[in-house]
Amino acid sequence: MDWKLEVVVVPVSDVDRAKSFYTGKLGFRLDADTQPQPSMRVVHMTPPGSACSVVVGPTLIEPGHERGAVPSLQLVVTDIKAARAELQGRGVEVSEVQTLDPRDGGKFVFFADPDGNNWALQEIRDHVGAELS
Repeated sequence: MDWKLEVVVVPVSDVDRAKSFYTGKLGFRLDADTQPQPSMRVVHMTPPGSACSVVVGPTLIEPGHERGAVPSLQLVVTDIKAARAELQGRGVEVSEVQTLDPRDGGKFVFFADPDGNNWALQEIRDHVGAELS
């Protein structure tokens, strides 16, 4: 039996602001924006090339939510410098490229959405021992 992660629910305080950030600044595709109940709005978006989507809306956070209290979410890219430049060009505050463990060559960039949900971009390797960059 396969167990596939296909949707991650991200808590937000303002659904419209989150939708704007994820579609406008991160370039996620808008898959659905529905309101199944008067008190629940579900916005479903997918990162370019991803099999896993993000849903915002059904879980709301209270004002004053502590930034960084939510576990990090991670996207994988093949060119960390180009991905960082693209996010910066869209107005996203991103960290410098960081190598967390020089033994594996893994390079990361970190940012947060307007509600403080932490995201990481990780550069993957084309094949063992050869970075794509």
